[in-house]
Amino acid sequence: MKKFEGVDFVEIDGLFSEEEIAVRETIREFVSDRIMPIIEKHYREGTFPDHLIPEMAELGVFGANIQGYGCAGLNNVAYGLIMQELERGDSGVRSFVSVQGGLCMYPILAYGSDEQKKKYLPEMGKGKVIGCFGLTEADYGSNPSGMITTARKDGPHYILNGSKMWITNGGIAHIAIVWAKLDGRIRGFIVEKGTPGYSTRDIHGKWSLRASVTSELSFQDCRIPAANILPNVDGLKGPLGCLNQARYGIAWGGLGSAMACFHEAVEYSKARIQFDRPIAGFQMVQEKLAWMIREITKGQLLALQLGRLKDAGKLLPHQISLGKMNNVDIALKGARLAREILGASGITDEYQCGRHMCNLESVYTYEGTHDIHTLVLGEAVTGIAAYK
Repeated sequence: MKKFEGVDFVEIDGLFSEEEIAVRETIREFVSDRIMPIIEKHYREGTFPDHLIPEMAELGVFGANIQGYGCAGLNNVAYGLIMQELERGDSGVRSFVSVQGGLCMYPILAYGSDEQKKKYLPEMGKGKVIGCFGLTEADYGSNPSGMITTARKDGPHYILNGSKMWITNGGIAHIAIVWAKLDGRIRGFIVEKGTPGYSTRDIHGKWSLRASVTSELSFQDCRIPAANILPNVDGLKGPLGCLNQARYGIAWGGLGSAMACFHEAVEYSKARIQFDRPIAGFQMVQEKLAWMIREITKGQLLALQLGRLKDAGKLLPHQISLGKMNNVDIALKGARLAREILGASGITDEYQCGRHMCNLESVYTYEGTHDIHTLVLGEAVTGIAAYK
């Protein structure tokens, strides 16, 4: 199949800076050379390609939009392009990087003490300390305020009890950013691997995100130093602020999956001969391809505008919801169309659209389900919160 060279139907590349293009091309080459040759094997075996962590760290992808602490200090558009290219490889790889930077490094940067920032951020940027984000519980996903994990003060320590579910990176993480109720208020804590009372259990048998570690975190009288509380945030705004960082990256990541499926569908349809002609020449196939390029192009423009707003400090939560829900939605539908075009070939891992399609079922759900983001938009335009 022809090497992936990008999808740019209306010359959107002209809207990016030279640095942004250079970052994208660097990660695009890494994905093509280092991820694509091995990802199907890892997906098939249900393993994460952790040997790539040092290489990704060398490229500066962990906390790429963080200033200082040895991080790349890129703008948010360049960061988004990194997420796009990584998810073109696999949603699990992008999730790993997104969790590390957006859900673990960000809360330490935004809510942590100076000591916490100096201790963790440089090592996380180097990929030597891996993080996970403990918010979701088995019975509380879309309504995180209902969490039952608790913390109580006990002298120079806090004691955590409870569990977290569906946690990306959980089983391989050195630290967990854990959200628990302290005196009825949601607070964030840094829990280090090996702390007595803290354990993890990896979740197997997944149809989706197979090249990603997904775990349950358990806390049984887990005693952590009082210095490990995130001191500068109180309430649900803490974890929601982190989720907005991740959702922004997903808005770009979904485009990567969509582009991968579109590229594969175009190339396959031009090579597949039926009734003495390429199937690309049939109207029904062209209609599907036209829908895909139309939606990818609109999604690119949306993601770019969100990035410019974020760099200007103007991006609002409901705008992020629009980007996440739209771009993942069109990516999932595009993956299904690509599978249709590939026919029976689309269900084998010789091709990638089936893998992207399964992965996107999870991306459609996590970091706020499609339905919840729909209600966020509904509240934004009406002023009425339908979920309360």
